Formats: sequence, C-alpha cells, structure tokens
Amino acid sequence: MSVSLIVIRLELAEHSPVPAGFGFSAAAGEMSDEEIKKTTLASAVACLEGKSPGEKVAIIHQHLGRREMTDVIIETMKSNPDELKTTVEERKSSEASPTAQRSKDHSKECINTAPDSPSKQLPDQISFFSGNPSVEIVHGIMHLYKTNKMTSLKEDVRRSAMLCILTVPAAMTSHDLMKFVAPFNEVIEQMKIIRDSTPNQYMVLIKFSAQADADSFYMACNGRQFNSIEDDVCQLVYVERAEVLKSEDGASLPVMDLTELPKCTVCLERMDESVNHSFHSQCCPVCRYCQTPEPVEENKCFECGVQENLWICLICGHIGCGRYVSRHAYKHFEETQHTYAMQLTNHRVWDYAGDNYVHRLVASKTDGKIVQYECEGDTCQEEKIDALQLEYSYLLTSQLESQRIYWENKIVRIEKDTAEEINNMKTKFKETIEKCDNLEHKLNDLLKEKQSVERRCTQLNTKVAKLTNELKEEQEMNKCLRANQVLLQNKLKEEERVLKETCDQKDLQITEIQEQLRDVMFYLETQQKINHLPAETRQEIQEGQINIAMASASSPASSGSSGKLSSRKGRSKRGK
Repeated sequence: MSVSLIVIRLELAEHSPVPAGFGFSAAAGEMSDEEIKKTTLASAVACLEGKSPGEKVAIIHQHLGRREMTDVIIETMKSNPDELKTTVEERKSSEASPTAQRSKDHSKECINTAPDSPSKQLPDQISFFSGNPSVEIVHGIMHLYKTNKMTSLKEDVRRSAMLCILTVPAAMTSHDLMKFVAPFNEVIEQMKIIRDSTPNQYMVLIKFSAQADADSFYMACNGRQFNSIEDDVCQLVYVERAEVLKSEDGASLPVMDLTELPKCTVCLERMDESVNHSFHSQCCPVCRYCQTPEPVEENKCFECGVQENLWICLICGHIGCGRYVSRHAYKHFEETQHTYAMQLTNHRVWDYAGDNYVHRLVASKTDGKIVQYECEGDTCQEEKIDALQLEYSYLLTSQLESQRIYWENKIVRIEKDTAEEINNMKTKFKETIEKCDNLEHKLNDLLKEKQSVERRCTQLNTKVAKLTNELKEEQEMNKCLRANQVLLQNKLKEEERVLKETCDQKDLQITEIQEQLRDVMFYLETQQKINHLPAETRQEIQEGQINIAMASASSPASSGSSGKLSSRKGRSKRGK
C-alpha cells in the first residue's frame, strides 16, 4: 500500500494569536526550524520581493480568491497531565499582568475614596484564570497540501509520526473520539481537534511517540467506521509538516513541490471515492454552484464575463472561462498554482498539473446525490460522440493556432538569438586576438625569466654541493669529538674516584692527628697542674697507686677513658 503525505498550514490574520504547540515537522532531525521555514517561504519571498505594499496585498488577495478567514477552534488533549499544567501556568502568566494592573488601579481608587475601608487588609493582586486551558481560538484559514511523492508502508523509510483524520462527524463528541483511539492511548502524545467554519465535521491531528506507532494506527483504523450506526469512516493521512504562518508573509501563496488540495470534503470526494459524506452547500462556493446547475447571473467568468464553458477553482472558488474561449481559468492556474478546477456543466474535475481529468464522483441530475460518473444508452452515446467531435475540433483548431504562433515566435527568437550570437562571436574573436598578442608578449618575458632562473639554479646547485661537502666534514669532525668526549668522561670519572679515596685517607689521618694532639695537650695541662701543687701532695701522688677496674661489656667507652687516664698518670710519674 502506497501513501502520500500532506502538509497542513494554518494561515492567521494579522492580529490573531498564535496557537501553542501547533508546529510539527517529520524532518526536524534532518533540518533546523530556520531551514524548514526558509524552504517553505522561498516561493512566497520570491513572489513578493520588490513589490510595493499595495501590490503585495493584491497578490495575496488574488491567491485567497473567495475564501474568507473565520474563527478556528483548536482543542488540545495531551497524555501527560504535567504538560497541560505547564500550559495553564503559561496562559496564567500571560494574562496575569493586565489583571494585576487593573487590581492595582482599583485598589488605589478604593483607598482614595474610603481610607478606613477594611479592604486595606486584602492583597493587592489576586491571580485567577477562567475558561478551558486546552482550547484556543484563532482567526484564519486552513490549507491542505499534497506532497508529490508516494511511499509504501512496507518500505523502511521516514514518513511521519503524526496522522490526520480529515473528517470526523460533528455528532461524535470528544469522549467518543477518545473511545475510538483508546487502544493506542499509551503511544499517543497529543491530539488537536480543529474546528473551523466547515459544518457538521471537524479535523483531528494525532501525534504519536514514534513512526511505528503511527503505522500501526494507520493499518488498524484507516477506512474503519467510527461506529456501527453511521456510515462515516475514518480517513487517515500522514502529516509531513504542520505550520503556522501569518497572511502578510505570503501564507496563501504557492509552495514549492507541493499541490494544494480543496479544504471542502465534498470537493475532495470528487477526486477520491473512498468516503461518502452528506452533501452541503455552506462549506465552499463550489458546492453552492453545484446546487444550481442552471445558468444564473453569478455564473460568469470573473475576467471577461462570458457564461459558457466555465470552470471553478476547487481551492479558492475563482470562476474562469475554458481554454477554448479566453483561457482565464488556465491563466488563474498559472498565476496561483491552484491545480484543480471543476466544470460547472457536468462537474468533472480537471488537473492542470497532470493535464487530465481526476474526477471520481459527480452530482446526479435527477436527485442531486453524489454518484459515479457513468453514462448508458444510445442517446448518451450520440451526445458523447457529438461532444467528442466538437471537443476535438476545438482542440485541433486551438492546437494548430498555438503551433503556428509557437513556431513563428520560435523563428523570430532563433533569428534574434542568431544575430546576437554572431555579434558575440565577433566580439569574442577580437578579444581572442588581443589575448593571443598578450600571451606572446608574456611568453617572451617568461623565456627571459626562465634563462635567468636557470642561471640562478646553476649557482645554487654549486653552493649546495659545496655546502654538502662542508656538512660531511663537519659530521666527521663531530664524530671524532664525540669519541674524544667519551674517553675524557671516563678519565674524569677515574680521577674523581681517586680524588675521593685520597680525601677519605686524608680525613682519617687528620682524625688520628687530632686525637694525638688532644692527648699531648692533656698531658701538658696535667703536668702544669701537678707542678703547681704543694710538695706533700706531689709526694702522695707519686706514692699512690691506681687500681683499674675490669671494664664491663656494656660500657666499653668508659673503659677506654680509664685506660687513657692511667696512661696519662703513668706519664706524669715518669715525668717527675
């Protein structure tokens, strides 16, 4: 099964508020919002660029045609209650500021008029909110566009995670709609119910968590009856993009690579036989003209006023004459790119882009009901043959005339283009000769420069050879110096080792000499002290004896000291 994606555009009036959370794009991960908006408005910007404000208004009015802006009611249902709470708080904050100001002014008046009033004790600001927070009312027009590519549901390609139910009967309440989609509540992120001036029906946008969930819902519910009592069925389409644009930005102008579809359901039925809805005349001008097939004063071309071979645009309601009269209907298509037009006599729908009929249903002449276009019987066959002969005669005449005009214009253009090409070739020939002369002069200069460069190159080669030899000599010298450096480093290490040993021996000798010097000084001091003592004391010292105790293992130091003392005393005796 192959499906085609649609684009939903909400065109808003100048002072209309912008609905929250309406924008959506299936290609959001591939393109940024700025890139998507730039691509969307490329055709409109190109059409309005360089135009005065009056011309812009005229172009926008031409593309709007007989369509009028009406109130559009958008009711949002979200699966997450926190998101709804956030929406309520945002709307409270946006509406609280003027309410607070009015409360302040009122409180000031009360204070001035009644200074002893007990209202002084009340707060200055009281925040409040009224109405349904999930319902928004804007003023504008809904546009439907069809993409020019088909994708199969069996292919693993990007489609969209948003689906649109084109028509839901007005008798079906929001509660009934929630029951209809109840099996998929867990994967539905939000639903937007859109009600405009179209009577007895409304549109629903359903955003799913992922594309796979949207595919499941499409396979399960597309073509399924809403209930067992009524014959209305659910007609689903994938939504490539949902956007909101202001009318002054060119929202009603053609969009590149998109074909605008009629918003009216009955007009859509004329090209699609999958759904039957009740016939009504309040939705669009096309249906009003279909209910009055006999000629009336309003049934005339808007440009030339003729009342035969009339075609009405299914998009905006413009009436123009056929291509066999003054081609105003076709000119309207060329100016606005409104593709589909219906013939008022037999209600057949013509596709200007595809250049063929695309009608599926027409109004019966007996009871006015929508039936499939068929014809039986000899009379009908004769009428068919006469109509075909007349049509082919018109077609042949118009084609021959158009071919004559085409070839005459083409010959004129070819002659003009040939003359321009000859002049251009002469000019280019002169320029080529001048360029050749300049190139010859440049070639001579370049040859001289080449000789000079060759001489310089020879000199540089000589210098390079000389420097190469010097470099080799330097490398050899560097190699020898490195070898000598290693030998000297080894010798230096050996000398440092010898010097260290010598220093250690010297320090040991100094230590022994210091000890000997200390013993000598001690001996001399002791001898002087003894000499200064009385004779009796010296006699006692000479006759005295020194007993040396046995040194313990734990005090070797004290033993050494006693030994030194005895030796000193012995020396003192020997001296005396």
